[in-house]
Amino acid sequence: MSAKPSRLSSSSEEDFHHLIDERKRKRMESNRESARRSRMKKQQRLDDLVNDIARLKSENGQLQMQIEVYVPQYMKFESENTILRTQVAELTERLQYLNSILRFMEEFSGMAMDIQEIPDPLLKPWQLPCPAQPITASANMFLI
Repeated sequence: MSAKPSRLSSSSEEDFHHLIDERKRKRMESNRESARRSRMKKQQRLDDLVNDIARLKSENGQLQMQIEVYVPQYMKFESENTILRTQVAELTERLQYLNSILRFMEEFSGMAMDIQEIPDPLLKPWQLPCPAQPITASANMFLI
């Protein structure tokens, strides 16, 4: 009878080793599958980033082309604006001179004259006394 328990124990040991080997095999398969999924996710993320780079480079190129179109227009408007500001300053100076002549005439003649105060156009240009004329613009006036 002593032979049977050793058989059982050796058979149990074999079963135990087989069970452990089966668990190791399943764990290794699971680890391989997990590593494969991880590599796939990493590759997908890399592909997404490469696509993002290509898309952003394309957008950047388009924006640079738009900037190249709009910079000359901006420079033109800036130049015109400088000219207009200079003209406003010159005309304001002339008007002040004419008002001083009118004040002198008013004082000298004793006759009351309606001399209006000249607003400073550089401080509040939106409050200049201008005729109410609509400003017309179209959506494509800045396009070339």
